[in-house]
Amino acid sequence: MDALAPAYGTGVLLLIAAAAVALLLVLIIVVRLHAFIALVLVSLLTAVAAGIPLATVPEALTSGFSSTLGSVALLVGFGVMLGRLLEATGGAQVLADTLVSRFGEKRAPFALGVAALIFGFPIFFDAGLVVFLPIILTVARRFGGSLLYYALPAAGAFAAMHALVPPHPGPVAAATLLRGDIGVVLLVGLPVALISWYVGVYLFSRWIGARVDVAMPDLLLGQQRDAHGDAPGDATAGTTGDGAGGTATATRTTAPPSFGLVLALLLLPMVLIAGNTVVSTLIQAGVLDSNGFADALILLGQTPVALLITLLVAIATIGRRGRSLAQTTSLIDDALGPICSIILITGAGGMFGGVLRTSGIGEALTSSLGGLGIPLLLQAFLIATALRVAQGSATVALTTAAGLIASQADGLGNLQVALLVVAIAAGATVLSHVNDSGFWLVSRFFGMDVKTTFKTWTVMETTLGLSAFALAALLWPLAGAIT
Repeated sequence: MDALAPAYGTGVLLLIAAAAVALLLVLIIVVRLHAFIALVLVSLLTAVAAGIPLATVPEALTSGFSSTLGSVALLVGFGVMLGRLLEATGGAQVLADTLVSRFGEKRAPFALGVAALIFGFPIFFDAGLVVFLPIILTVARRFGGSLLYYALPAAGAFAAMHALVPPHPGPVAAATLLRGDIGVVLLVGLPVALISWYVGVYLFSRWIGARVDVAMPDLLLGQQRDAHGDAPGDATAGTTGDGAGGTATATRTTAPPSFGLVLALLLLPMVLIAGNTVVSTLIQAGVLDSNGFADALILLGQTPVALLITLLVAIATIGRRGRSLAQTTSLIDDALGPICSIILITGAGGMFGGVLRTSGIGEALTSSLGGLGIPLLLQAFLIATALRVAQGSATVALTTAAGLIASQADGLGNLQVALLVVAIAAGATVLSHVNDSGFWLVSRFFGMDVKTTFKTWTVMETTLGLSAFALAALLWPLAGAIT
């Protein structure tokens, strides 16, 4: 739904926006109302308060919800099913073990980070952390030193991929709200995630590990993962907060997949999506004529189609190892139920952002920041940072910030929109603290108190976000020149 003529002046609209965000925080943090219900309720109240005609309020609500959900649901669903197959068949263990053996003892932390980066493509942050926890602790116990040397590179890798790279819901929703090309966002977000991980996470972990000694926690200490990737006797292993887990059943007796096969499965969607982007760009530039073969490559490289193909290949190659098709279907079906909440919250975040945009609040906010001489890229970063600090969820910060600045992104090229998504994701990453579930996951799993978690995890998330924003800022002038 397009933006309507504002019913009030800029000052009143900004006050409504501030009140809406404050109410949202009170409902989620203080009242502890479910985030989905809180977002829908606040979206409804904001639409009415901002003067959107009552007859068009339902359209204003469903428009932002459906447009966000239409892209997010497919990508998240296929991504979490692929991640579950890799975890349950032992693919994650093979990936980590192979990289550690090839990189050597001295570079074991780097190897764990690389494994987490690769595995983090289809799996969410908390799921990846749970899956990799026994691997991290096993490697840390084997080589010694502060746990931070091994824990932060892996945890930071999952955080970087979750915030910056589709098919994760935050960047997908932001790209959708900004009307960008998800393929371009992927091709830009991936190298930015890799570089910012190395600078903001890996180098930082080496520095902080030499200064803060975190001992091995009792959690899972000494336990090995079984063929399903679960730790025996541990109630959390094999289950995740976002649905990429599920409870493992019978022990698998077949050999796990090879490293090459796991790597190929994770690279397959990247290749297909890259082919779509390259062919589309060549056609737009007039270098290549549109024909049946080119159109087929474009279709296969659409992100949902690419992930569907990858999932089918994964089912055929690793999902059927020691299982019937019915058992494999049951395995991935178990992964879908728990992600319903994440998908609905993401859609509701898009609803809230859509209401802010339709009512003119988003344009009022961005024009106010622009009137202060703040460039659009920095506006995106600052708005996302404020939302991240205020309510904790990186995904909500991504979707809401994207909705707020969407009107300012009209007319930008795909590369500029992709960098805008990176800037928003960077702001939605920094300053993780006590209202962020990831903060508590890291604190609990790695046996750190709150003060130590602030000194390590919070600072690392901030260096990661600042590194990503710095890269976006460096590339912004070039993107403008190309456009």
